[in-house]
Amino acid sequence: MTPLPVFVLLSLVCFCKSDDRLTPAKPLNAGDKLVSSGGVFALGFFTPANSTADSYIGIWYNKIPERTYVWVANRDNPIKNGSSGKLVVSSNSDLVLSDSQGHTLWTTTNNFTSATTGTAAILLDPGNLVIRLPNGTGIWQSFHYPTDTALPDMVLPLSTNDGILRRLVAWRGPDDPASSDYSMGGDSSSDLQVVIWNGTRPYWRRSAWDGSLVSALYQSITGFIVTETIVDRGGELYMTFTVSEGSPSMRMMLDYKGTFKFLVWNSNSSSWEAFIEHPSPICERYAYCGPFGYCDATETVPKCNCLSGFEPDGVNFSKGCRRKEDLKCGKDNNFSTLRGMKTPDKFLYVKNRSFDQCTEECSRNCSCSAYAYANLKNERAYANLKNGSGDADQSRCLIWLGGLVDTGKFHDGGGENLYLRLASSTVDKESNVLKIILPIVAGLLILASICLVWICKSRVSGKRRIKEIKNKHTRQHLQNSKLNELENESIDLPYICFEDIVTAIDNFSDYKMLGKGGFGKVYKGLLEGGGKEVAVKRLSKSSGQGADEFRNEVVLIAKLQHRNLVRLLGYCTHEDEKLSIYEYLPNKSLDAFLFDATRNSVLDWLTRFKVIKGIARGLLYLHQDSRLTIIHRDLKASNILLDAEMNPKISDFWYGKDI
Repeated sequence: MTPLPVFVLLSLVCFCKSDDRLTPAKPLNAGDKLVSSGGVFALGFFTPANSTADSYIGIWYNKIPERTYVWVANRDNPIKNGSSGKLVVSSNSDLVLSDSQGHTLWTTTNNFTSATTGTAAILLDPGNLVIRLPNGTGIWQSFHYPTDTALPDMVLPLSTNDGILRRLVAWRGPDDPASSDYSMGGDSSSDLQVVIWNGTRPYWRRSAWDGSLVSALYQSITGFIVTETIVDRGGELYMTFTVSEGSPSMRMMLDYKGTFKFLVWNSNSSSWEAFIEHPSPICERYAYCGPFGYCDATETVPKCNCLSGFEPDGVNFSKGCRRKEDLKCGKDNNFSTLRGMKTPDKFLYVKNRSFDQCTEECSRNCSCSAYAYANLKNERAYANLKNGSGDADQSRCLIWLGGLVDTGKFHDGGGENLYLRLASSTVDKESNVLKIILPIVAGLLILASICLVWICKSRVSGKRRIKEIKNKHTRQHLQNSKLNELENESIDLPYICFEDIVTAIDNFSDYKMLGKGGFGKVYKGLLEGGGKEVAVKRLSKSSGQGADEFRNEVVLIAKLQHRNLVRLLGYCTHEDEKLSIYEYLPNKSLDAFLFDATRNSVLDWLTRFKVIKGIARGLLYLHQDSRLTIIHRDLKASNILLDAEMNPKISDFWYGKDI
C-alpha cells in the first residue's frame, strides 16, 4: 500500500477534530456538531426517534450512550420537510437558525445594532451555550432559557423585578420536544415556593421555603452530595444546585407527564435512575385531599387523612374534611402543634415578626385557621441567601385565612411545625385522652419489659434443646418426603455470587429495601450483566434456619414453577448470610390496592376477575397439579404480588405444608 503524504494525514486529523465554538466565519451545518472542551456535552442537529421529517438544534450528553437532550433551541419551530438547517453567529452577535430556504426559525435577541467582529458562541462543559464578545463579556447563555431540564450551576428564578419567571417546560411527548402544558418554576404570587403547573392550574407544589432549604444536602449511598442554594441577585431570588466533585452526571427535569425527577446516571446499568420524584404518591397532587385534608406519607401506602380536630366531609376526600367543632369568634381558642408538615398553599406572608407576634397575628383574626413560623436568622445558610448586603428579613410568619389546601406530612423527618387553630373544647378533649392513655401505655410497657426479660432467660436455658429437636425433625422430614427424591435431580438454578448481590442492592441500603417481616428483609436490586431487576430476600439471622434447611427450601421452590407463583431466580449462602433472589414485581402486593382509597380505582371489575382467576390457578397447581403437593397456610392479600400487567403471583407458599 502506498503511504499517504504527511500533509494529507495532518489535514485528516484537523478535519476529525471537534470544536467547541461557532464564529461568524464558521457556521454549524447539518451533520456537524460542537463538543465542549472536556467532551462532556455536544450540540448539533437531531431528529427525534419517531419523526422522519422534523429536526431540531439541541444539546445532549456526549459520553452517555443513551441519547439524552438537555436543551432544544427551536422546540416549537422545527426544521420541516427534510430541509437542512444552518446555525450561524450573525454580524450583530446573535445566534440565528435558518432552513435551506433562508427562513429564520429561531434567534437570540441581543439587540446589538452595530456589527461586532470576533464574537463567538461557545459550548461549555457544564452544558451551557454562551455568546461572548471579543473582550470575553457574556451577552447570552442557554442556561437563562431552559427547556425541560436544569443542570448543575443553572439558576432558576423564584422572583424577578420584572415579574417574568422563566420556567422548565415539559416536552409534549417522549419524542416531541414541543412545549406542553406542564411547566415548573416560581409562583408569581409568592417568592417562597416552587410549583408545577398544568396550564394555569397548579399540579404539584413544594412546601413554602422556611430557610432550611437554603442549603439542603442530599447524601446518597454512593457518596455524592447535592447542594441546593437560594441566592439573592439584586433583589431577585434564584434557586440553583451544585454537585460534589467526581459525582456521576445528574439533572433535574420535568417529564411529559408532569412529573419532576432528579435523575442520576448509573454507569453499571447504563440508565438514568430517579432518586427524587414529585408528585409521588398520587395524593401529593395539588389539593388532592381537599380542604383540611393532608397527604400522609408516614403510612405504608401514603393516603389522605384529616388534620387533628377534623373528620371527612363525605365518603371520600373530594370535599376534604370538616371541623368536629366550629370555632367561635371572641371565645378562647387553642392551637394544636402538627409536626413534620408541608405548609398549605394560599398563605399571607408577614415579615419581621417574633414567634409570639406571629401567634398574636393569627389569634386576633377570627378568620385565621393556622400559622407557621421560621427564624431565618438562625439558618446556617442565611448569609448565602442575602449575600451580606442590605437589611435582611429576619423571620418568616405565614398566616392562613379560611381553608387549608394542599398540605401533607413528611415521612423522613422533614417539614415544619404547623400551628392549627381549634376550639378549646376539642383541644381539651384530646389533652384529657392523652392524660388517660399515657399512664396506661407506660404501665403496659413496664409490664411487657418484665415479661420480655423472663422470656429471654427461659429461651437461653432451652435454646440448645430446641435447636436439637428442630434439626432432628428437619432431617426426619427430609428423609420421608418427596423432596428427598427430587434432590438428586438436576435443577437449573444459578448460585449467585455474594459480591454481585451486595453490588445490586447497594450493600443492603435502606433506600433499596422493599419491606420486612419475621423472616427478614427484602431489597430491590439490579443484577449486573443482564440488567434484570430482582427482589433479594435476606433471611434474618434470628429465623433459626440453618444452611441445610435453607438449601432444601431453595430446591423445593425451584421445583415449583408456575406463571402464578413468584419465580425463584437464584440463591446465595455466604458465611452466616442466606439470600434468595426472586423476580421483581413492580406493583407490589394486592393489599396496597384493596385497602387504599386512592388506588383501588385501578382494580376495575375485569382486573379483579383476572386477579381472582390467577390466584385460583396458582392454588390449584400447589394443591393438586404440582409434583410436591403443598397447602398454602398463610394466603392473604399481602402475599399476592402483582406484576406490571397486574397478573397475580402467590408468594410465601414455601412455608406451606407438604402432604
